[in-house]
Amino acid sequence: MLFRRRNKPKLLERIRIFLWPRRNWLRSGKYFIKRILRLSGSPYMIAAGVAAGVFTSFTPFLGFHFLISWAIAFFIGGNLLAAAIGTAVGNPITFPFIWGATYSTGCFLTGRRIVEGQMHSLKHDLVHESFSAIWPTIKVMAIGAIPVGLVFAVLFYFITRQAAVAYQKRRKAFLARKAFEAGRWRTAIAEHEAGGTDHNHAV
Repeated sequence: MLFRRRNKPKLLERIRIFLWPRRNWLRSGKYFIKRILRLSGSPYMIAAGVAAGVFTSFTPFLGFHFLISWAIAFFIGGNLLAAAIGTAVGNPITFPFIWGATYSTGCFLTGRRIVEGQMHSLKHDLVHESFSAIWPTIKVMAIGAIPVGLVFAVLFYFITRQAAVAYQKRRKAFLARKAFEAGRWRTAIAEHEAGGTDHNHAV
């Protein structure tokens, strides 16, 4: 076909585009909100799924966020697709803040001294250092991710639930209005056809 892509994107690339489209940040935010609210399921399922994804995005286990969010969403009865979308809270813009918050909180909870510049070297260490070398830092961040992630997960849960309830109410009202209007049209057409039939019989 003309204009058809010669090289289809790989599976991971298709998932990335599905969850993080090539748009500016404002349009992407609106896109995510619409996509979440249009998901099928109860407000609880949608909100719980988003909360699972948001919580997971605070963990330092990059590359496993989808799987972790799906496992949490499945356990709490959340929507799996909403969980995947919720992980978008963790992105190149927010990760520096997330990592800094989880590392600082983890150090506080474990009594470990905060190492200056640790977060600046983390990206390099994740690529070039062995797992055993970075595990002490990852462990501290994972501990800190629990309270920090829970706070934001609960916040996103209530926001998403209220938004889903309002959206579904508006949608039900819209569908009911459309059904009522369609019923009025069908009634009018039936009455018109019945009137035409009576007129023909009279003639």
